[in-house]
Amino acid sequence: MTKSSEHGASAVSLKKLNKSFGDVAAVANLDLDIPHGEFFSMLGPSGSGKTTVLRLIAGFETASSGHVFLEGSDVTELAPFDRDVNTVFQDYALFPHMSIQLNVEYGLRARKIPQADRTKLAADAIESVKLSHLADRLPHQLSGGQRQRIALARALVLRPKVLLLDEPLGALDKQLREEMQVELKRIQREAGITFVFVTHDQEEAMRMSDRIAVFNQGKIEQIGTPREVYENPSSAFVASFLGVSNLISGPSAKALLGSEQLVNVRPERIRLLKENAKVSAGDIGVKATITDVAYTGANTLYVLEASGGLRLIATRLNEELPGQDVDLEAGDRVLASFRKEHVSKIPSNQ
Repeated sequence: MTKSSEHGASAVSLKKLNKSFGDVAAVANLDLDIPHGEFFSMLGPSGSGKTTVLRLIAGFETASSGHVFLEGSDVTELAPFDRDVNTVFQDYALFPHMSIQLNVEYGLRARKIPQADRTKLAADAIESVKLSHLADRLPHQLSGGQRQRIALARALVLRPKVLLLDEPLGALDKQLREEMQVELKRIQREAGITFVFVTHDQEEAMRMSDRIAVFNQGKIEQIGTPREVYENPSSAFVASFLGVSNLISGPSAKALLGSEQLVNVRPERIRLLKENAKVSAGDIGVKATITDVAYTGANTLYVLEASGGLRLIATRLNEELPGQDVDLEAGDRVLASFRKEHVSKIPSNQ
């Protein structure tokens, strides 16, 4: 194992990393640095390369070329068990015949930690996920969320420098998934361990992450905080993948903004006013017809058609806001208004 001070500042550092499966380049010339203690998410659709990158960090896949550094050490050629990382999978991988206590102790026993020490360490790890009262039960006696928390405890008890999480919440229902998102962030913050989290769910990534890398076709399209990648997407792909977008270009952009450059306006930034309302200073107004309305609980979504074939989507909280008509229906004429500072320009080289 070689040491390099150049990479010592990061928990994970990937340099010119490539991985091909036959003629398919799953990961292409990837550079990435993840600082210590960060909750870092790799977000993208199926086949974008995010899970392959996770497996390369873990050692479950061998890089075609390039290097993987952990804590400044080049581990590219090391086997998984020689890397100071641990992985949590979607299927929990708990031993069904062992109690929760023994499941969490298992890795410590493999490392020949004395019985008294591993009993205490495992008990502390189970307490950290707030399941001490279930330590004597078997996995099948726990709910899906409880099993996932025990899988986390089993990974955390070894105190890895980096914890890798491969879509760990994918099998949970929506409510439990959202509860576990809060729990995961709490556990990561209290443990102080670097989390590298893989997901295809943009809301999940944005809710938990310090930073997000958006993957597409084996490459990272953009890295930034949740706010940065959502408010200022660097490409049409990022804009579309992170929530609903209004991408405007060509003659429509020229008419509204004076340039045909591709821009993005998020639906929640658009206010729907009466058709004869005046546009405030600094705002852009578009007269349009509502063609569809969808009630989604906290919000209502409106599909709008304007002149020149421009189609917009607006969302609105289901509460009355000053100047807005709360009884809008399909067929109504409205003025869609948004501020210039809420228009994000998509770089022309994308």
